[in-house]
Amino acid sequence: MATYVVMEPPAGNKAEDVRFVRDSFTWLGFLVAPLWLAWHRLWIEAVSAFVVMAILSVLGESLGLQWAGSMLSLLVSLYIGFEGQGLRIAALRRRGWRQWGVVEAGNLGDAEIRHALEVDEDDDQPAPLQRIVPDASLARQPQTGMALGLTHTPGRP
Repeated sequence: MATYVVMEPPAGNKAEDVRFVRDSFTWLGFLVAPLWLAWHRLWIEAVSAFVVMAILSVLGESLGLQWAGSMLSLLVSLYIGFEGQGLRIAALRRRGWRQWGVVEAGNLGDAEIRHALEVDEDDDQPAPLQRIVPDASLARQPQTGMALGLTHTPGRP
C-alpha cells in the first residue's frame, strides 16, 4: 500500500482541485533530477540541483577524480529521489495549499475514492457545540496571602 498526501487548494474546496502526492521514492527524480524538478514547477530547486551537479562534475574533473565528481552528483540525485515528493509538498504549502491528511491506497484511483468517502463522512458529522464562557462576576477574588516560590508577596510593593 502506498501513502498519498492530500493537498487542498488555498481558495475553495472543490474536489477536482485536490492534489494527491505519493510519498515514496521517485525514480524519475533520481534519474533526471533537474528535469523532474522543473516538470513539477520547482524552479529554484531545479536550478540549484543543476548548478550543484555541474560544479561537482567540473570540480571532480579538475582534480583528476572523475569518479568522485560522479559519485557526489549521484548523491544529489539520490537526495532528489528520496526527498523530491517532500519538496513538492513544501512548495504547495508555500503557495498556500493546506494538507488535508494522508490516505493509504494501492493506486491513485483508490486514494481518490478513499478521500471522497472520508470527505463525505466529515459532512455527516454535526457541527461542534458552542463554547460556553464562564461569567467573570462568579470568579473567585484574588488572594493576597503568601505566595509559594521565590516571588514577592502579592499586594505589597
